[in-house]
Amino acid sequence: MDNRKCLECGEKVIGRIDKKFCSDYCRNSYNNKVDKASKNLIRNTNNRLRKNYKILSALNTLGKTKVTRRKLFDKGFDFKFITATYTTKTGNTYFYVYDQGYLELENEWFLLVKQE
Repeated sequence: MDNRKCLECGEKVIGRIDKKFCSDYCRNSYNNKVDKASKNLIRNTNNRLRKNYKILSALNTLGKTKVTRRKLFDKGFDFKFITATYTTKTGNTYFYVYDQGYLELENEWFLLVKQE
C-alpha cells in the first residue's frame, strides 16, 4: 500500500511513484515558501536597481548631463545599489546601474552618462 503524503498539506498523493504533491496548488505553495528570505533579498535588490535605473534614465535624457546630489536624493536614488564600476586611466571611477552611469564631481555635482 502506498503511504505517500503531500509535502505541503499532508493529503494522500496519488499518481507517479516520484510525485510529491497532491496538486499544482500545493506544489506552488510549497516552492514559494522554500528559501523565501533569499528570494525576498533578490526581489528587493532588483527593485532598488530598477528604481535607480529609472531615476538615472529620467534625469539623463541627452546621454550626458550634470545633476546635484540633492536632486538624486530627492528622487529617491540609493548610492548603495549599482551593477558595475569603471575606473579610467586617470583614476576617475564611474558607477553604473546597467548602462546608466555617474561620476562624482566637485561640490556635490554628478556627471550622468549613458554607456553606448
